[in-house]
Amino acid sequence: MTSSSKPSSLLILLGLGLAGICLIANRFKKAIRKDFGAFIDKKLQLLPPPQPPPPKARHPLTDLSFAVSDVFDIEGYVTGFGHPDWEKTHEPASRTSLVVSTLVEGGATCIGKTVVDELAYSVHGENKHYDTPTNPAETARLPGGSCSGAAVAVAANLVDFSLGVDAVGGVRVPAAFCGVIGFRPSHGVIPHTGTIPVSESLDTVGWFAKDPSVLHRVSHVLLQLPFGVQRNPRQIIIADDCLQLLKIPVDRVAQVVIKSTEKICGKQVLKRENLSDYLDSKVPTLKVFLGQKSNPETKISSITILAQVMQLIQRWQSSSFLYICSLANHSQLNKFSQWHEFRQNHAEWIKTSKAILDPALASVIYGTQDASESDIDNFKTVQAEMRAAVNSLLKDDGILVIPTIAYAPPKIGGKEIFSEDYQNRTFGLLSIASLSGCCQVTIPIGFHNKCPVSVSFIARHGGDRFLLDTVKTMYASMQEHVDTVAESKLQNNSISQEQTAEIAKEKGNQAYKEEQWQKAVGFYTEAIKLNGNNPTYYKQVSYSFSQAEADCTKAINLDKKNVKAYLRRGTAREMLGFYAEAIEDFKYALVLEPTNKRAASSADRLRKLFQF
Repeated sequence: MTSSSKPSSLLILLGLGLAGICLIANRFKKAIRKDFGAFIDKKLQLLPPPQPPPPKARHPLTDLSFAVSDVFDIEGYVTGFGHPDWEKTHEPASRTSLVVSTLVEGGATCIGKTVVDELAYSVHGENKHYDTPTNPAETARLPGGSCSGAAVAVAANLVDFSLGVDAVGGVRVPAAFCGVIGFRPSHGVIPHTGTIPVSESLDTVGWFAKDPSVLHRVSHVLLQLPFGVQRNPRQIIIADDCLQLLKIPVDRVAQVVIKSTEKICGKQVLKRENLSDYLDSKVPTLKVFLGQKSNPETKISSITILAQVMQLIQRWQSSSFLYICSLANHSQLNKFSQWHEFRQNHAEWIKTSKAILDPALASVIYGTQDASESDIDNFKTVQAEMRAAVNSLLKDDGILVIPTIAYAPPKIGGKEIFSEDYQNRTFGLLSIASLSGCCQVTIPIGFHNKCPVSVSFIARHGGDRFLLDTVKTMYASMQEHVDTVAESKLQNNSISQEQTAEIAKEKGNQAYKEEQWQKAVGFYTEAIKLNGNNPTYYKQVSYSFSQAEADCTKAINLDKKNVKAYLRRGTAREMLGFYAEAIEDFKYALVLEPTNKRAASSADRLRKLFQF
């Protein structure tokens, strides 16, 4: 071979090698994309019974396919619970879950089991044992958990619907992250027979679908709903403080609901509510809980306290130390026996199997302390008060509107899911339905920065049919207004100035309750700038400045050298029209601190204006 032919031969070999690599990579890519990593087992298939002879109607779920999360028993298969060691150490199920068999008998075909988070604990969708399913809506983002595979299977059009279990968000979060509909029924309306319990006081069997009509068909079968006259809501309550938790523009969610409601039901149906204030007055045990667990001098919203309650319940129950507290409606004997059985089946398994657990889960199981009897009683009371509060707010004809989750789907491998802010916002929103036991549906409303956006509707406990009817009525209109809102690029300005002023006023009210006078004044002033024709805003500013003056006077009586107190009282007196007294405060602050620029400039400004 000549020297000139060697380079060309090398280039040919290199080209063939690269072509082979590309071919293999493409095949691998296609294999991954085929089921997006959603399934644990696609070998199983449960076929429906034959159709009844005419003139009887066909099965209601005919021609629909579905998948089930790997917490539901299927006869002859081991329920894996998101961990291979669990699968290795347990026998195949002797019978199929009642929910699954009901769907099959209703005409649907089950085609496989889907991935869940390890021991169905997390709400993020990661599983190191089976790999994290790929989010079809945004492949670089987490799919959400615990029922990640079930949501992915629906989002990727692999099935028509799927089953999951929702304790603290196991259906709602993956539905939001993957851009599909997710329904969490009222607690206790669907039997759990044949499912592995995660937290029985919170667990509900839920389901995913892309098409609202499919969601409706499945719901009619599982909830055994009789066909009846559809009702429209008489009040749609937007929880403004919950919307403010969003990390995307608030109007991107609010305007879709507002415009759709106005079109379908009329403006008179829309109402606004500061949910934290409402729960603060209706769920008094939250204050007891806060007093036991936090610094009593720290002011925390009810939504944040609910987040803490949720996380503690989840930790204690997952570690098997507080499983007894979840059995709120059972006798003491049943509490003891089921708690004992849970410890035998779960805690003991973790010890004896020596299973390798995710570090975050291990820290919860091994690091959580026991709960006291008063903790258990308080948790039960919070749940009862929460249900009564939400039922009272919504009655039989109301819908509560909140974000499903505050954040966009986190990036795979991102650290934000471990932040306190992420945890508080996430569990605060999820706790409303979980702790009250009310029904909730996650509704996709397009994308923001290429990530799915959703909103949630909540109805009173037992109002499942009413909630489903509302979704069926409003879904198409909401999707139409998704495009309208996105195309108009309204962003933060899309809420009217009057609405924004009301939101600022509510924030001022909250700051006033927390005795943060300067903060309250700032919010009220913002409200006046946005809508100066509302006399209420001026009155509230006056109240705040009067209170601030009184408090600063008390502070000065305790410490005659408190410069900040003189400055704040001077500002309050100026706003109240007591200009001479205000100048005296600024002058005295200068005596105490001659270089204080704020005191000097304020005193000079008032002297020039009023010639004192």
